[in-house]
Amino acid sequence: KDYLLPEFDRGFSALIEDLSDRGLLDETMLLVTSEMGRKPMIGDPRSGGQTGAGRDHWTHCLSAVMAGGGLRGGQTYGSSDRLGEYPSDHPVTPAHVVKTVYHGMGIHDLMAQEPSGRPYHLLEEGEPLLELF
Repeated sequence: KDYLLPEFDRGFSALIEDLSDRGLLDETMLLVTSEMGRKPMIGDPRSGGQTGAGRDHWTHCLSAVMAGGGLRGGQTYGSSDRLGEYPSDHPVTPAHVVKTVYHGMGIHDLMAQEPSGRPYHLLEEGEPLLELF
């Protein structure tokens, strides 16, 4: 939190300001996320080497940052429980995030056809998070 996050914050906010100054923020969606979060508790000896001072991978709860692309700024969507272990309000899956990005791009038809002509959904799960727009 004292080393990497301030560096990311400076770079990400500079990118947002630059896109805004150039009139490109509304047509450019930014998304920063990860395939996993970090275990809420520090000190697991299986994490962080001999001291156990690190945090292991945690797939149940993580954060994402989205900006631009027609999204309303200054929002928080969803929340975790008191310990940051599990979602407690408005759980979001990767499918929700992908469909939100597609929605921002104006892509709403996610049907395709196999070479045989059989139709199928490219992404059947999830819905776009329309509250963010």
